[in-house]
Amino acid sequence: MTIGSLAIVLHAHLPFVRHPEYEQFLEEDWLYEAISETYLPLLLVFDRLAEENVPFRVTMTLTPTLVTMLRDELLMGRYAHRLDQLCELAAREVHRTRNDPVFGRLAHFYRDHFETLRGAFRERYKRDLVSGFRRLQDAGHLEIITCNATHGFLPLMQQTPEAVRAQITVAANHYRLTFGRDAPGIWLAECGYYPGVDKFLANERIRYFFVDTHGLMDATPRPLHGPFAPVYTESGVAAYARDPESSQQVWSSQHGYPGDPVYREFYRDIGWDLDLDYVRPFIQPTGDRKNTGFKYYRITGKTHDKQPYDPDAARERAATHAGNFLFNREKQFEWLAGKVGSRKPVVVAPYDAELFGHWWFEGPWFLDALIRKVAFDQKTFRLTTASEDLAEHPENQVATPPLSSWGAGGYANMWLDGSNDWIYRHLHYCSRQMVALAKDYPDSSTLQRRALNQAARELLLAQSSDWAFIMKTGTMVDYAVRRTKEHLLRFQRLHDEVRGGNIDEGWLTHVEGKDNLFPEIDYRVYRPG
Repeated sequence: MTIGSLAIVLHAHLPFVRHPEYEQFLEEDWLYEAISETYLPLLLVFDRLAEENVPFRVTMTLTPTLVTMLRDELLMGRYAHRLDQLCELAAREVHRTRNDPVFGRLAHFYRDHFETLRGAFRERYKRDLVSGFRRLQDAGHLEIITCNATHGFLPLMQQTPEAVRAQITVAANHYRLTFGRDAPGIWLAECGYYPGVDKFLANERIRYFFVDTHGLMDATPRPLHGPFAPVYTESGVAAYARDPESSQQVWSSQHGYPGDPVYREFYRDIGWDLDLDYVRPFIQPTGDRKNTGFKYYRITGKTHDKQPYDPDAARERAATHAGNFLFNREKQFEWLAGKVGSRKPVVVAPYDAELFGHWWFEGPWFLDALIRKVAFDQKTFRLTTASEDLAEHPENQVATPPLSSWGAGGYANMWLDGSNDWIYRHLHYCSRQMVALAKDYPDSSTLQRRALNQAARELLLAQSSDWAFIMKTGTMVDYAVRRTKEHLLRFQRLHDEVRGGNIDEGWLTHVEGKDNLFPEIDYRVYRPG
């Protein structure tokens, strides 16, 4: 008989990046790297666990923008080509290091690794990873949840409630079309919540969401059971809080597992280390260097003199860390026993999915070992999802969480400061214009409807929290500024053409082909009321 439940939540998200006008585009690498390093490895781990009848329950967000890209023929064709390039580079690396007993072994490791990924992508999943995740959900292993349509940060959109509603309703409809059911829960982008969002969730039959620890602890009235039980909002939607202890063990740059010296060093890659002429076919067409995915060194420590990476030692360390994580959760549940009333405590451990494999190469091995240990090596707790927890404990305290996020500082400063505040007057203005369009054109002709639907897409894309975040962190700022301006300008042109009755169908077709997400969208989602 278990005394508690652990809910592992993996938030898989990337902004919509698709540039058919270029043969190669650097920012599209975000998707290709994430597939090779996170999504395919996680899918293979989960499928292997299912095939071996290892019981497990994991929650995973697949955001609408990510799902769209993972099902886009152009992008998946480009990714297939990228896998071919990686396998070609692996073959060259095996030849280059053939007389080196250390790096030759690593080259063989990468050759086998990328050949396995290519075979799985082509044959097992038929270029459709979303269907692979859906099968795991249908089999009862995964619980897939949705996210705001384009990862818009809702606390900074509340001046226009219709824009907040659109982010949620478009996402909910997209989920139904993709997975054939209502979304059971939602990952609010950046865990960004403010009082009132819950009513839009309830309208879409979404039953739960997540907040950071303080987002629940500062609720009114104060939660009786701390972050180890959910509260219901006035709309009846459950709010679950992040557990700080389990998060620190994995996330912390000082104390977390990924910083172990045995693990692979993210910042050393042959795309930067080897001779330019050798790697030129596998980097940018301009000759600018970039990561290839071939990393031959381990973290070692805070030194430039890195030691060679040993995958076997790293896999063993991942299993050791999984055992440590298991031990700490057991002790945590033993301490919590009886402290949350009659219900079993639930510990929520949410992470960006891209941590597992991309930033922490051994992350999928860690999850594989942890899930097996939870299933067979202990009886203190079990893996759960929020849906299962609510079914087991349907009665919970009613409280109102405050505005909060899981960003640095806990509120909105990552998405609103001097580096990015200029975007909001434009976003608010365009949001009001979109609401007015939906009100003034309740019915429309075919061409007019296309233009209005595309205007809704452009506004949603401009609202992506990723652009403001990139501006704040100072990485790829030019691209984030460009994307924000492009979508706002396209929206404004579409608005003006609809109002003026002179829609340029040729240009509209071009933009529809470029920003082609949410084909099912209905601009009337912005109607007031």
